[in-house]
Amino acid sequence: MQENTFLKGKILPPLIKFALPLMLSQLLQALYGAVDLIVVGHFGNTADFSAVATASQLMQGITGIIIGLTTGVTVLIGQALGSGNSKRAGEITAGMTKLLIIISFALFAVLTLFAPQALALLKIPAAAKGAGTLYIRICAAGVVFISAYNAISGLFRGVGDSKMPLIFILVACIVNIIGDLLLVGTFKMGAAGAALATVLAQTVSVIFSVIYILKGGLPFKITRESFKNRGSVGRILKIGVPIALQDFLTRISFLILTAILNSLGLVASASIGISEKLFLFLSIIPISFMSALSAFVAQNVGAGNKKRAYKSLKICMAISFVFGILTFIATFFFPEILAAAFEKNPEVIASAARYQRGCAAEHLFISLFFCMLGYFNGLGKTDFVMIQGIFTAFAVRIPLSYLLSRGASPDLFKIGLAVPASAIVSLIMCTVYLIYLNKKEKSKSNS
Repeated sequence: MQENTFLKGKILPPLIKFALPLMLSQLLQALYGAVDLIVVGHFGNTADFSAVATASQLMQGITGIIIGLTTGVTVLIGQALGSGNSKRAGEITAGMTKLLIIISFALFAVLTLFAPQALALLKIPAAAKGAGTLYIRICAAGVVFISAYNAISGLFRGVGDSKMPLIFILVACIVNIIGDLLLVGTFKMGAAGAALATVLAQTVSVIFSVIYILKGGLPFKITRESFKNRGSVGRILKIGVPIALQDFLTRISFLILTAILNSLGLVASASIGISEKLFLFLSIIPISFMSALSAFVAQNVGAGNKKRAYKSLKICMAISFVFGILTFIATFFFPEILAAAFEKNPEVIASAARYQRGCAAEHLFISLFFCMLGYFNGLGKTDFVMIQGIFTAFAVRIPLSYLLSRGASPDLFKIGLAVPASAIVSLIMCTVYLIYLNKKEKSKSNS
């Protein structure tokens, strides 16, 4: 089985075998999110484009909370299977289900009631506010499926199966593309059509994944007794909440950055929307390695093999950095080509290109520290992941972005420099913490 290759033999082959479907999943996830903007950008107007760009970032923040919590599921499932405890794996899955139901109802209520207020805080241009509000409320109606989709994917990653999440996102992506072309392209529904296509895609994907699970797609059983365990939800929250909080607050920092640029007008608003979508494509390698390491390290820690876990980190960092260099070259020297895939307006393309050049160096640093974050997640050191994320967002990225945006003629290139600046701080913090953990482990071994 897949988990045995995690625990024995060479490290690189099973890591690559596990990471490649994750990379394809990330590519499809990025395409999934980008399709809305691409279709609206070509068939709608700039106001609709701005509405989807801003509202989808808010929904990404909500999704980030769910993904953070499901990282707790990934780690706990991995540790349970690594130690051979199938019963605990079933209890964690049952706990995830209970938690999912509660979260979905809460998110539905909050998003439905406070969508206009949230967009007002983001300083969305007045012309885009109505469409943005409708986008969020439609997504809120389907948030249970959005939550379930991400939770099930996290579950399978913990098992060591990255192929099924790839299939799940492939199903969602196909449905979303068809839905966008039909609702936005043919029926001219604008932002509302994009939201409906998103919800429909997640719904179909969840139905498909649940059928697969019911037919025995997991290597352990989920029984009625599994649902009676009261400690499983607490264990998920203990590991998942710091990651969810870190991701949420980091997303808040980017939303604040969005608000800063939204205040500069529709063109700047569309530019940040393009840049956010581009990031999902350009960071596929480090994000995939972060997810892969969370599962790989968790299983090896569960089996008591920490040296193997550390070796996997070094391998992932070396590969990721090579791609980080290539990404830096693409975003610094050819950003116009990248931006043109999303928008036909020359002014928006030029504006987005300026911002991308400012952010370009970020890809050199995230290629390294994203891998470290995956390693720390696998160890269960999620408190540090939360602390570094919050600190770099609110002590570096936001203050710098605000200061650089002041003046009569704000330069998007200069504003973009705040992003790599915060990435440098994250890399330094992660490096120092990694050295600390290694010294602590050596001291424990010598005693």
